[in-house]
Amino acid sequence: IMVKEATGSLDQASQVLALTDLTLLSGDDTLTLPLMSIGGEGVVSVVGNIVPQDMIKLVKAFASGDISTAQAMHMKLFPLCRDLLSLATNPIPLKAAMAEMGMDSGELRLPMTALTSDQLAALRETLATYGIGAVAV
Repeated sequence: IMVKEATGSLDQASQVLALTDLTLLSGDDTLTLPLMSIGGEGVVSVVGNIVPQDMIKLVKAFASGDISTAQAMHMKLFPLCRDLLSLATNPIPLKAAMAEMGMDSGELRLPMTALTSDQLAALRETLATYGIGAVAV
């Protein structure tokens, strides 16, 4: 009944919507708004684990026809989504971000490994730029 579109291809998403009755969900946070604009109905979000209210605001704004708020939320979320997921394979940076925020995300399992010190520094900068502070341990 649903498909998680994570290929990054609006052409493929358009074809799925044109040829099926499937509900299309974005599987790429940075493409949530573009996919919704062609008929997608939501997102299976990564950053929604650390900023759920912001992702919910984007989706609800678009669904209610408040395009300017949806666009503003997209522009706010875009650098966080892009920078967080450029550090390493998901869920490595997400788990590190959650740890920085004092949230329990469980351990990484091999073959995944923790972020390097340089990647962790970049993650902290990304979170700080977004307005997310680290929790003192």
